[in-house]
Amino acid sequence: MNSSTKEVTKVFWKNKLLEKEQLKYNELAKDYLDNQQKTEGLLTKAIRKASKRKSALGITWNKLQLLFDLIKAYSKGEYRKVSNGTMLTIIGAILYFVSPIDLIPDFIVGLGIVDDAAVLSFALKKISRELDEFENWKNAVLFKSEPHFD
Repeated sequence: MNSSTKEVTKVFWKNKLLEKEQLKYNELAKDYLDNQQKTEGLLTKAIRKASKRKSALGITWNKLQLLFDLIKAYSKGEYRKVSNGTMLTIIGAILYFVSPIDLIPDFIVGLGIVDDAAVLSFALKKISRELDEFENWKNAVLFKSEPHFD
């Protein structure tokens, strides 16, 4: 995160706007939780936007990719060792990310991504333990599928 993003994040934390926005989008996320088709459509939008904004997302980019993988695995039923609350937090953050009209609308060049990155960072901190567990599971699955030579 660059210095301007950190400053905006501090302001949001101070005013509790992030938490308020996250809760609003978590309510919307309930419609996606067990609807694979709707979730896949959301992921398509999110991946498209993230790819266009990769440099602006900074270090959040890698964790965002992990969130996408977790949503895919959960949606397909491959990984369910995560609470509904965590999934609502993740999907809610992704819904906020793809929304063009939020705290700082996306059409404001240079700033529109700042609040998106802040909300994503907020969600990542909130679910870090379960995200780490998913990453360990994912790495174990990938390791098992690779050919091993003695």
